[in-house]
Amino acid sequence: MNRETPPTIYLKDYTPPAWWIDTVDLDFVVETGATTVTARLALRRNPAVAAQPLVLDGEDLETLGVSVDGQPATFVATPTSLTLTDLPDACTLTTVVRIDPDKNTRLSGLYRSKDGYFTQCEAQGFRRITWFLDRPDVMSVYTVTLHADKEAFPVLLANGNPVAAGDEADGRHWAKWADPFRKPAYLFAVVAGKLDVLRDSFRTASGREVQLAIYVEPGKLDQCPHAMAALQKSMKWDEERFGLECDLDHYMIVAVGDFNMGAMENKGLNIFNTKYVLARPDVATDVDFENIDRVVAHEYFHNWTGNRVTCRDWFQLSLKEGLTVFRDQEFGADLHNRQTARIREVRGLRAAQFPEDAGPMAHPIRPASFVEINNFYTSTVYEKGAEVIRMIQTLIGRDAFRAGMDEYFRRHDGQAVTCEDFVAAMAAASGFDFTQFMRWYNQPGTPKVVVDGHYDPLERSYTLTCTQSNPRASDDAPALIPIRVALFTEADELIAGSERTLQLTANSQSFVFNDIGDEPVPSLLRDFSAPVNLEFDYTPEQLTLLLAFETDPFNAWEAGQRLASTLILGAAAEIAAGRTPQWPDSFTAACRRLLQTQRERGAAFVAEALTLPGETTLAEQLEIVDPDALHAARNGLRRHLAEQLEGEFSGLYAALTVKEAYAPDSEQAGRRALRNLCLSYLLELDSDALRRLAYAQFREADNMTDQFAALAALANINAAVCVQREEALAEFYDRWKDEALVVDKWLQVQSTSRRPDTLATVKALTQHPAFDAGNPNKIYALIRAFGANLVRFHAADGSGYAFMAERILLLHERNPQVASRLARSFDRWKKFDADRQAHARAALEKIRAHPGLVRDVLEVVERALG
Repeated sequence: MNRETPPTIYLKDYTPPAWWIDTVDLDFVVETGATTVTARLALRRNPAVAAQPLVLDGEDLETLGVSVDGQPATFVATPTSLTLTDLPDACTLTTVVRIDPDKNTRLSGLYRSKDGYFTQCEAQGFRRITWFLDRPDVMSVYTVTLHADKEAFPVLLANGNPVAAGDEADGRHWAKWADPFRKPAYLFAVVAGKLDVLRDSFRTASGREVQLAIYVEPGKLDQCPHAMAALQKSMKWDEERFGLECDLDHYMIVAVGDFNMGAMENKGLNIFNTKYVLARPDVATDVDFENIDRVVAHEYFHNWTGNRVTCRDWFQLSLKEGLTVFRDQEFGADLHNRQTARIREVRGLRAAQFPEDAGPMAHPIRPASFVEINNFYTSTVYEKGAEVIRMIQTLIGRDAFRAGMDEYFRRHDGQAVTCEDFVAAMAAASGFDFTQFMRWYNQPGTPKVVVDGHYDPLERSYTLTCTQSNPRASDDAPALIPIRVALFTEADELIAGSERTLQLTANSQSFVFNDIGDEPVPSLLRDFSAPVNLEFDYTPEQLTLLLAFETDPFNAWEAGQRLASTLILGAAAEIAAGRTPQWPDSFTAACRRLLQTQRERGAAFVAEALTLPGETTLAEQLEIVDPDALHAARNGLRRHLAEQLEGEFSGLYAALTVKEAYAPDSEQAGRRALRNLCLSYLLELDSDALRRLAYAQFREADNMTDQFAALAALANINAAVCVQREEALAEFYDRWKDEALVVDKWLQVQSTSRRPDTLATVKALTQHPAFDAGNPNKIYALIRAFGANLVRFHAADGSGYAFMAERILLLHERNPQVASRLARSFDRWKKFDADRQAHARAALEKIRAHPGLVRDVLEVVERALG
């Protein structure tokens, strides 16, 4: 195959920029079909670097003019670079380019969406707007002027604060914005659109009044108040927890329906996917409301951890993302329910990041190389990155962590820095030696920690021996792993003084607990104190004890997950061998006790504890995955519990059916979660009466949480004819077809269904008016969600693989970022049987052989093929 191999970029090759750009003055003349951008750059040679020509980045730019200090300049232009030589040490470069945002389907740079023009510049989208040094360590002060038709685009926004505005001839108008803070180009943003706005304000701790605004498509203002409240809560929380105050006079959020990511922290002008702004009880679930809280907080928190202090280079991405995810996790835990928040974080980590760490795209939280940086906006960088930050706080304590944050900003405010700079600030504030801990930044893979317990009755001592390994690491040097532990008696009492944080620093290390009267039951890795796979030879009786009496909510949940996993994986082996699995009464009894303790332990916790491990998480524990057997085993346990606990599920469902004014608070959300979990278990019995019960909830629900839960339960019914299922799906779409985000739920509930005809349904939906092949949200809801449907995507005949390959090739030129995310569905194809592997390889080879395959997809596919 003749194809130019895209270059690999290496961290070790980093060099500082040869030029600085002190100020940037941009003028946008926005017109349908073409936008003209005039850029005036105040350039200055970097005296620390040998003299070099100026080489600017660009993509899809039509160059109309280039001048230096007002005089026409000689330059060499290629499709991706503009080179000027013999420049003075300081000068003003002016370029004029024409771009066509209306044809920008990549949604990177400046692009057209339904309600106007929007930007997305992270990671390298600014080069699609004008010629520039498009790298995060070039930080500049920006002034922006926008010109557009006043009727079509009455709202003109840019980073910073408004300076002036006015009318022009022919019904046009202009607005000028200035951002007083230096920033890299990836944080640049402009908006020109027809939008409604919700305004409010926030008084900072120092008494400054900050003007707040959320801009949304016309007619959606009634779905904005929750996001505004979330922003105000975030601002207050960051002041109280970290002493960080908003630094601008204006803070704006703009919601757009066409967006590749979740949201973007552009300085003072956050651009959001509508999914994380719009909410109202009848169109958004409890999970949606909580996600909006978290994402609004995340982007606001970036104002300091990402904007005021930014990344030196893209290898340092976790410097801002891991830290800010940790901050939004802590905010969400404080705002909602800390115990269930931690459970959900770990559930998500095991479903997405652990498989990534074990697959072809495995990389450290700070990668050593990449071909396309957009492929490294990953669960590893974000969620594992957050776990690494959490471990730092665990090791040094919350107060020292806060002192380290203060030191970080004292040292680096206004700078582009590295992960080492952050850790050095933590070390300076705490006195802790993080030398060994830095392996977490530089090694891929999920460490495995095997723990053995030994009780010596003569010495009255209990010894835990911990052995760590990581086959994905480049060597066998040990990591520093904090392991929070406690010991329980077999009479279910916590042994006083046994709660500790062990620091595992060797490949094998023993820890002794003295004055222990009888052999204890150890509680290990409490609160999931490190992102590792921990193995201990628990007996079912010990796990049942921990599930019932453990004082750490995460480990109580974890005990139940271990019990369920053992049963499901054992049953899958039985089914694969043609035998019928048997389910022990002890597990049913443990689940019955959970249902009976929902008042004491909280409905939210019980709902999480009774949710069985997902098939993707279970698959990671197998050498060779039989998705059909695994699926049958998990559903078999669900049905067994439904049969044995029908009375308890029915009684609790009725008891939790309380009419109250909807509020997305943690107490109400927990009760709804448990009630809907009961309904989903009951639907496993699939009687006509229970179908009618679910359909009645669907019809009578006064909130999306309950309505969608009933729809999801009905959507999984496998009968060839289910009137309630078909009517619910039809009614749901008919009612909500004008609410784009609700339609996404309708698409996803069908693409994730366990029914055997799911692929046929998904194919039909690609032709449905509800599906838009150019909208990332629709693609993620229908196509990517199907790729996460373990049993249907990994069908034995390879049909799921062939379908996904077809969709990737249809999309790759139009939107490379979204196509590469679809390609990640193939990450774990080598864990399946030989026939499935053959089908998957054929699909991947077909993608790789496609002429003109974009590098985003090529990198993922080549790494998958290995």
